[in-house]
Amino acid sequence: MELSMPPPQIYVEKTLAIIKPDIVDKEEEIQDIILRSGFTIVQRRKLHLSPEHCSNFYVEQYGKMFFPNLTAYMSSGPLVAMILARYNAISYWKELLGPSNSLVAKETHPDSFNGNTFVFAVIVEPIPVGQAAKDYLNLYVTPTLLKGLTELCKQKPADPFVRNLFIHTEEYCL
Repeated sequence: MELSMPPPQIYVEKTLAIIKPDIVDKEEEIQDIILRSGFTIVQRRKLHLSPEHCSNFYVEQYGKMFFPNLTAYMSSGPLVAMILARYNAISYWKELLGPSNSLVAKETHPDSFNGNTFVFAVIVEPIPVGQAAKDYLNLYVTPTLLKGLTELCKQKPADPFVRNLFIHTEEYCL
């Protein structure tokens, strides 16, 4: 008696990847990382979206303060859209991207796309005002500035302009 077994099934997910206009010149490097991460590029297309196409694509963001900037940015130049496939593609792609906040990504996931400095991620966020601006500065800008100024102080650069800039900045901070 011969047992018949169903043919093995390979579960493959697909996900969309977009190389944004400001880093489209890094397409080859990005594709290399994608392929080395086990993805297959099923389809790839370089295109330039109109603001209307971007509005339709990002319709779930409509009404948010950053929506006009997002659509203007994504229609500002050519981009590359790719369909990627692999086992658990969505979770692996999210892992490869890292946290959406590039400041957090640089600290916690430096090898991710969002944490990698060569990607030059542009942060598209609404410009806060009032208390929201103070909170934003305290949460994101001040720690980064303090870290940079501390590092600058440790290095004591030979360029006197940079050193004087640091001294004047420090006086204002006190």
